[in-house]
Amino acid sequence: MGSGPTVLLLHGFPSFWWTWRELIAPLAHAGYRVIAMDLRGYGGSDHPPQGYDPTTLARDCVSVIRSLGEARATVVGHGLGSVVAWTMAAHTPDAVTAVVSVAGAHPRVLRHSLLRNNAQRSGLSYLARLQLPFIPERYYTKNDANNVGEFFEKYSYDPSWLDPDVRASFQAAYQNWPTAHTAIEFHRWAIRSLYRTDGRRFQDSIETPISNPVLDIFGEHDPMVFSDLIDNESMVSGPYTREMMPTGHFPHEENPRAFAELLLPWLSQHALTLAH
Repeated sequence: MGSGPTVLLLHGFPSFWWTWRELIAPLAHAGYRVIAMDLRGYGGSDHPPQGYDPTTLARDCVSVIRSLGEARATVVGHGLGSVVAWTMAAHTPDAVTAVVSVAGAHPRVLRHSLLRNNAQRSGLSYLARLQLPFIPERYYTKNDANNVGEFFEKYSYDPSWLDPDVRASFQAAYQNWPTAHTAIEFHRWAIRSLYRTDGRRFQDSIETPISNPVLDIFGEHDPMVFSDLIDNESMVSGPYTREMMPTGHFPHEENPRAFAELLLPWLSQHALTLAH
C-alpha cells in the first residue's frame, strides 16, 4: 500500500500480518510503500517442514523485498519479527535502510540474557513449554484457539485493545494444523540451538554491530522482554534511538496512535533520507 521508500512490517508470535492494521494507512499517507507480510509458517505464507532459523527467515524477507521490485526497506519487527529484522541487517545490510525493533532483542543480546539472567528466563518461560512435542500445538488450537487470545491478554499491560472481533481474528488465523505447528518451530530452534553448532555458527555470523540506524521501542510494563536487561545498543555502530511506551509486550497494538507518533518522525529523519 502506498508509494515511496519501502517499509516492511514483520509480526511476532502468535500473530500474523494483520497485527499492523492500525499502522498501514498512517505509514502510506506519510509517503511510504508499506509491505506487511506473514512470516514463513504463519497465515497465508508457505508452511514448509523446515527453515525456521533466523537466517532462512531473513532470506525469505529479503526475497520478498526484491520480488516486489525494491532494493531495500526499513524493517519494523515485533518480537520474533525483530529477531528477523536484526538478522537481515547483519547478513544483508544493503537490503536494509533502517531497523525498528519493537519489544525485541538482537539475537546475540537475547542469547546472553537468556543464559545469564534468571529474570529474563522467567519472562520467556513460555519458550520452554513450546519445546514439548505436540502438546503446544494442541494447547494453542483447542477451544477455537482460545489460548491464543489468552496469550495476547496475558502479555498486554492494558488488554482493552483485544476486543471480541480482534481476538476472534487472531484465533481464527491460528486454527489450522500447519500454522499451529510451524509457528512454534522458530522457538524450538531458538532454544535447541543454544548449544548446537548451527546455533554457534549463527551467533558468529551476527557478531559485528550493525551500522544501520536503529529505533528500539520497548513497553515499560512488558512481562516478557525486560528493557533494562536488553542492551541492544551494544550491537549497533550507527545511530541508535531508544524509546519507552507505557504498554506491555504489544506497543503497536495497545496504543497504535502513540506508536505512530514515535515511529513517523524517526522514519522521516532516517528512512526518507537514507532511502534516496
